[in-house]
Amino acid sequence: MNVRLSYLVISALLFAPAAFAGDGKTCTASARECEQAIRQLSSGRRYLGAEITQLAPGLIIKTILNDGPAAHSDLEVGDRLMAVNGHSTREASTKDFKQILFDARETGVLWIIVLRHGILKKVEARLEPYTKAQIDKMVAQHLATAHGVPVPVVPSASAPQQ
Repeated sequence: MNVRLSYLVISALLFAPAAFAGDGKTCTASARECEQAIRQLSSGRRYLGAEITQLAPGLIIKTILNDGPAAHSDLEVGDRLMAVNGHSTREASTKDFKQILFDARETGVLWIIVLRHGILKKVEARLEPYTKAQIDKMVAQHLATAHGVPVPVVPSASAPQQ
């Protein structure tokens, strides 16, 4: 079974103060409570900016967010994680990986050994705090999904002004 770990999406769901109702679309807390909880718990929190997929066994990088910490390091989509901060991840689950990230919260440094094209490579990645824009996106995503609050449309720079 593949288990995906997306830090932007999972953060909004993990930090929401109340459980989703049975239909999976409505949160039992107020939109204001959820927004406050997501903002409070995400502020100052660090992230890697990569989506990790669980293999049978092990972990692989599925996607890397543009301009995130993983993109600033030498990590690439398709890298298989062999070890992180001295912990073997050859047979690890995404839960194990989340624990390693949690343990690295003080220094924010990850020393990762990846297998890329049959060659082992050591990569240093530095966890970075979520930006205000990322937190705003998490809040908007949760409010739209769980509370039915429409996401505001921001005109793009290339859109004609009226």
